[in-house]
Amino acid sequence: MKINRIAQVGALAAVAALALAGCASNEGGGSATDSESASTLSGTLSATGASSQTAAQEAWVAAFQTANPDVTINYEPTGSGTGRENFIAGASNFIGSDRAFNDEEIAAGGFASCADDGAAGIVELPLYISPIAIIFNLDGIDSLDLDAATVAGIFAGTITNWNDAAIADLNPGVELPDLAISPVHRSDDSGTTENFTDYLNVVAPDVWTYEADGEWPLDSGEAAQGTSGVVAAVTGGQGTIGYADASQAGDLGTVAIEVGGEFVSYSPEAAAALVDASPEVEGRSDGDIAIELDRTTDAAGVYPIALVSYLIGCVEYEDSSVADLVSQYFSYIASPEGQDAAASNAGSAPISDSLRTEVESAIALIK
Repeated sequence: MKINRIAQVGALAAVAALALAGCASNEGGGSATDSESASTLSGTLSATGASSQTAAQEAWVAAFQTANPDVTINYEPTGSGTGRENFIAGASNFIGSDRAFNDEEIAAGGFASCADDGAAGIVELPLYISPIAIIFNLDGIDSLDLDAATVAGIFAGTITNWNDAAIADLNPGVELPDLAISPVHRSDDSGTTENFTDYLNVVAPDVWTYEADGEWPLDSGEAAQGTSGVVAAVTGGQGTIGYADASQAGDLGTVAIEVGGEFVSYSPEAAAALVDASPEVEGRSDGDIAIELDRTTDAAGVYPIALVSYLIGCVEYEDSSVADLVSQYFSYIASPEGQDAAASNAGSAPISDSLRTEVESAIALIK
């Protein structure tokens, strides 16, 4: 897996944190020798899935492989839909997905990656919490305030110019250009798209009349592959607007969303607040921790366009060494060190201590 320069910085910080933690434990009176403290893990894991997790996975993989030199983890950001297909087909040891498997998929079972391919045979762990940024490219404008109906109108194609009254009324004092709006969406089956369209449908159903879906429902607008493709298309155009995991928004303009009469900018804290205000999906097995996001909340400080991205694996693997590697890797990701590494590299929100306890119980099921 390639690691970019920014990711290397965050990953090195994570490695340093792990090293310091190891030093602290040794200084606490332990007498472990180098050979006793050296990692005995070895092997290779192959994984695919959510491109939103790219920056986080870069940090996680670098730190875990440094601590365990005989381990190789290959994570390919194919998009959530492809990741789920690969897991069902048995082509990935674990996956990242910007949504949990839904009730119909759970009922169907058939998870060929697992020794027990039934619904009770998987663990779904909400380990990456991140806002989805609405990004745009307009000369001289760094931020805009928009409500749900206006965002929905822009992406549905009913608001087509940047100086439309619907946008101007929400942004007094901003000189909006007489310029066509060019929406950009994902071309691949994407959990980011599913989360974004879920927000539009739930909060502005009179304007956005399409159900939540990982595949973009309209033929209009520009299509781009993956998160990086959307960011590149928005960056390369003028008057463009799109949506992407906030970790990859870069220097593009971003939108603050109206919630309860206030405009809320995206932040890790605002995304975490949404998760805290949302219940878990009922009727799932012990290792399946799926969150049902409440995007209609008016709670102060909540940013409603957020995703909870999952690490998904098996309760039981055919190969016990694979099970051990997956368990150890998931445990690192769920740890405070792993969550801090993702926060530093991707701007994600660390999970709460109470959620970590639940996740650790689910990981303990893996064998």
